[in-house]
Amino acid sequence: MIKVSDTAKNQVLKLKADAEVEMDAFIRVGVKGGGCSGLTYVMDFDTSVKEDDKVFEDKGVKIVVDKKSFLYLIGTELDFSGGLNGKGFAFVNPNASRTCGCGESFSI
Repeated sequence: MIKVSDTAKNQVLKLKADAEVEMDAFIRVGVKGGGCSGLTYVMDFDTSVKEDDKVFEDKGVKIVVDKKSFLYLIGTELDFSGGLNGKGFAFVNPNASRTCGCGESFSI
């Protein structure tokens, strides 16, 4: 399962309203090769679920992950930081053995 912090939930709902995306839109998260640690997170709004997707809902936020990415994201929490040290979504991934300084890439 992928969890969502309260701050991430609030930010997702705000972005959804600001972007005027469809009401049935959900957050699609995934992993792709790249970044300084080898793997990088991707996240966007989507409206179509594919056959092999894993679907989760936490705190009213629907999250969809492709089957391959899910192997890297099991137990991850989507968080959001609005502090002085940076603003944005962060993935708290217990599977990551190393992350880069900006938190956008990781390795297993």
